[in-house]
Amino acid sequence: QVQLVESGGGLVQPGGSLRLSCAASGSIFSIYAMGWYRQTPEKQRELVAAITSGGSTNYADSVKGRFTISRDNAKNTAYLQMNSLEPEDTAVYYCYADLPSRGYWGKGTLVTVSS
Repeated sequence: QVQLVESGGGLVQPGGSLRLSCAASGSIFSIYAMGWYRQTPEKQRELVAAITSGGSTNYADSVKGRFTISRDNAKNTAYLQMNSLEPEDTAVYYCYADLPSRGYWGKGTLVTVSS
């Protein structure tokens, strides 16, 4: 069994920054890709950013230039550095890990951008 635990969410003012972390634990031999998704009550879950085991990255157009995804393969941990946050970034952020057996989701962490 594999668990993903997100941390780092919270309340931040517009223009501020947050860093999310996602730690994977359990029966892990390797992780292909890791990613961050977000969801609001009004919108379906959407991809924010993803990173392969080799370090290739992919971003949603809405966050390009503001968010940076990274990962520490030795720690099975992914990070999302979020800068210049906007109210539209308010959402529950979910971590996803693609393993050889199947994909796993975290339970999510709430990010609220408000003055």
